[in-house]
Amino acid sequence: MNSVATTIFVALIALVTVLGFVAARWRSGDLSQLAEWGLGGRRFGTVLTWFLLGGDLYTAYTFIAVPALMFGKGAIGFFAVPYTIIVYPLVYAVFPRLWSVARAKNYVTAADFVRGRFGSSSLALAIAVTGVVATMPYIALQLVGMEVVIASVGLPTKLAIGTFAISHLPLLLAFVALGAYTYVSGLRAPAMIAVVKDLLIYGTVIAAVIVIPIELGGYGKIFSSVGAKSLLLAPATSANLGPQSAYATQALGSALALFLYPHAITGLLSASSRHVIRRNAVVLPAYSFALGLIALLGYMAVAAGVKASPAFADGFKAFNDNYAVPALFLRMFPSWFVGVAFAAIAIGALVPAAIMSIACANLFTRNIWREYVERECAPAREARVAKLASLIVAFGGLFFAIGLPVQYAIQLQLLGGVWIIQTLPSVLLGLYFRSLHPHALLLGWLGGLATGTAMAWTKAGVATTYVLHLFGVAIPCYAALSSLVLNLFVSVMLSFVFNVALGGVRTDATTAADYVS
Repeated sequence: MNSVATTIFVALIALVTVLGFVAARWRSGDLSQLAEWGLGGRRFGTVLTWFLLGGDLYTAYTFIAVPALMFGKGAIGFFAVPYTIIVYPLVYAVFPRLWSVARAKNYVTAADFVRGRFGSSSLALAIAVTGVVATMPYIALQLVGMEVVIASVGLPTKLAIGTFAISHLPLLLAFVALGAYTYVSGLRAPAMIAVVKDLLIYGTVIAAVIVIPIELGGYGKIFSSVGAKSLLLAPATSANLGPQSAYATQALGSALALFLYPHAITGLLSASSRHVIRRNAVVLPAYSFALGLIALLGYMAVAAGVKASPAFADGFKAFNDNYAVPALFLRMFPSWFVGVAFAAIAIGALVPAAIMSIACANLFTRNIWREYVERECAPAREARVAKLASLIVAFGGLFFAIGLPVQYAIQLQLLGGVWIIQTLPSVLLGLYFRSLHPHALLLGWLGGLATGTAMAWTKAGVATTYVLHLFGVAIPCYAALSSLVLNLFVSVMLSFVFNVALGGVRTDATTAADYVS
């Protein structure tokens, strides 16, 4: 155990845990109401929303998973940078409409909107269940990131009591703390902690991209150490589009999926106005710039010759390259800075994990419990159910983290993307096209979900790139994107068929004015 690093690490984690509980008194509101507990009262301004969305979207995925992929697989890992550039024009153009209609109709979730727009409880249930299931591996990614730094700092991972042993002990303790302050404070907790998290992250990144290259002899030496095969994707041929196709489809598919996740929508709906969303779509690319620098840490680890295998910890044999950044920091920085950096990474996992569990709790309470179990659920009762559901969701993420072996943690996020992207026709297209038929959308969702899951299943759930063979050409494609194409085709074509065959007036609880107010 590195005593200095461990002390600083534990102290900073304890600090943000206290802040999580204190947040219940911040911007005071009635936390017995779901909109207050789960959306912060919809009162977050531009600056706070920037921190919240940054904490929501730039996570252990950013600091652990992306550099690990760069370390192990080279340039393919850089797909994360263009996708975070593509997504913000989409946010600017589309999501103010979702905010407006949600505010006008008191919608808390995307499934609420789908229920009101298309008048279909079955379609809303499909959207809600997809949101919860797709978020589980994303929560797991955060917990994997925490486990990596916990092991790297040298904290014991097992507690032996006689012949009985508790594995993953620090992670379980962090899970308990996260669940407790989320239960008490709701979305206010990760919003407050996100400010601390971002300050620590930016300080760590700035130091890393300046100090490490100096120690290694400059970026030129770093790139020469990596080698051409890792710096460039293999060229496409007439018979196989190769990794370039995988790179492009992963970037586009991830961009289309990102803001469909419940935690991203929760962050957007907590904003105080549609203008706050647009301002953030303009300034959030600052995080994309930081992500590009963070991704290069994977190459720096190669140049430094670190060993990413967790030889210093028991029970982590499945993760391998996910240790690249912690191993790099342990080699290049003094112990006190390692403690700060590892705490930044761990807090960068706690914030989104809290928002994800809250978002899934909102979905469960509004679109499953209230719809099918307790229709006359009082507001205070609704909030209590959501608080309990947030604990269950976090536990589900813990199961994914411990039970699903993956060499690259980024596959957890890509797996979630295969599922959540199937909600795009109902949510994003639904904001513009009333003519889409709920039966067609449901069948399209089912076809896309089954196809995408089958593609991932052929890779045992540890890879999401599936090779399509079209006209004699092999096209490696992100399963989320190829299955979405099927989903869109079925949804559009069957909408035409159902509208002609069934006719009649369908229920739409929204009006044109709701989308622009």
